[in-house]
Amino acid sequence: MADPSGTRAPGTLTRGDAQRGRSGAAACPPPRGELTAALTEAFAREPGSGRLPGRALAERADVYGDDVQLALHLCYELHYRGWEGVDDGWEWDPGLLGLRQVLERRFLAALRADAPGTGNAAAALEELVLDRAGGPDVSRFLQHRGEWWHMREYAVHRSLYQLKEADPHAWMIPRLTGRAKAAFVTVEYEEFGAGRAERVHAELFAALMRDLDLDDAYGHYAHAVPAVTLATVNLMSLLGLHRARRGALAGHFAVLECTSPPGSRRLARALQRLGAGPAAVGFYTEHVEADAVHEQLVRHEFIGGLLAGEPGLGPDVAFGIAATLWLEDRLTDHLLGAWEEGRSSLRAPLS
Repeated sequence: MADPSGTRAPGTLTRGDAQRGRSGAAACPPPRGELTAALTEAFAREPGSGRLPGRALAERADVYGDDVQLALHLCYELHYRGWEGVDDGWEWDPGLLGLRQVLERRFLAALRADAPGTGNAAAALEELVLDRAGGPDVSRFLQHRGEWWHMREYAVHRSLYQLKEADPHAWMIPRLTGRAKAAFVTVEYEEFGAGRAERVHAELFAALMRDLDLDDAYGHYAHAVPAVTLATVNLMSLLGLHRARRGALAGHFAVLECTSPPGSRRLARALQRLGAGPAAVGFYTEHVEADAVHEQLVRHEFIGGLLAGEPGLGPDVAFGIAATLWLEDRLTDHLLGAWEEGRSSLRAPLS
């Protein structure tokens, strides 16, 4: 078992350290079915020259299953740092975009059926600020009962988003105006370190991973997380890439900012109890302080300004909130279900 302090001998490098200064592209994770097998095989060729999976395959695969969710993740990462050895031209390959559209349509349809919400943005926002004390909660489990291996697994699940924290939401900036834009950029500016590279939240999470004796390389654990985790990350990319989904992305952003302070406080206490290093504890204490301010900005200035200018986006904001909470609840059930049974929540336990 790793040292709970997460300390390393001076000069010791992780794989993530070795990658700094390079593009940061991760290797494609192994396929999880026919869809992703065909997709990774196509990625080995130049855009336009590989045979992509057929529409029929994309239509019949389980929309919440590993094959579909990994396929979406493979497509979306082309818009971030790409994949190691994959031609950048795949990002806008017409055939790949057509395949992705089929998967996105099915994913959104499933979420609208499973997490319809009320369509009332104001009511959904009010519900967000209530700390749901009665339901299952990963941060409460970790605070009171979590062991070192639980915390490390939790960091692995969150790493797929946290190592690009705020990036998916940045696509919203050119789609905003006035009061909403000013408030949104204020929050994003702080997420990106307020002008200090070492304070960028993605970098703070990388430091947390090193404190937990985990690999901090971008996308390193894509192979290890299940579909239920991939779906939470895929949603924000899907919403961010489409201007028509800006209202739902605003709702997604509101969930992250408005629910963060109480959960982050509990996670900081969990890490302190387990004897984690200062970087790990500091990541969550930073979010307790920053997101308490962000919550007010997001609710009253960002969402308030957005709906004042575009009131027709209200149902989309409510859907973004409902879909995000529904996917997060599924992830919570998966994590707690595995941990209560004493087994790993990952596809393969950490060494």
